[in-house]
Amino acid sequence: MQLVWSPGFSRKLKRILRQNPQVKSQIEQTLERLAFDPFDPRLGTHKLKGDLVDRWSCSVSYSDRIIFQFVENPETTEAEILLLTLGSHDDVY
Repeated sequence: MQLVWSPGFSRKLKRILRQNPQVKSQIEQTLERLAFDPFDPRLGTHKLKGDLVDRWSCSVSYSDRIIFQFVENPETTEAEILLLTLGSHDDVY
């Protein structure tokens, strides 16, 4: 599945990598798994509720999460994953 990076996700990723460059490989591996199979058990993907309804979360590490949404590309009508933000559990929820 195609991953689409929102501007907010890109900014957050740059900030996190600037502060903790050692997490780069872990984030890359998570994004590869997410693109291949969003429901890979290692990701712990789950649907969110409340203010984040219609959004999903997956785990990068014990404390870090990626928030995303399944969207349809209007040109190709194929499903894509829109990456919204990432950060610690407390940051993203």
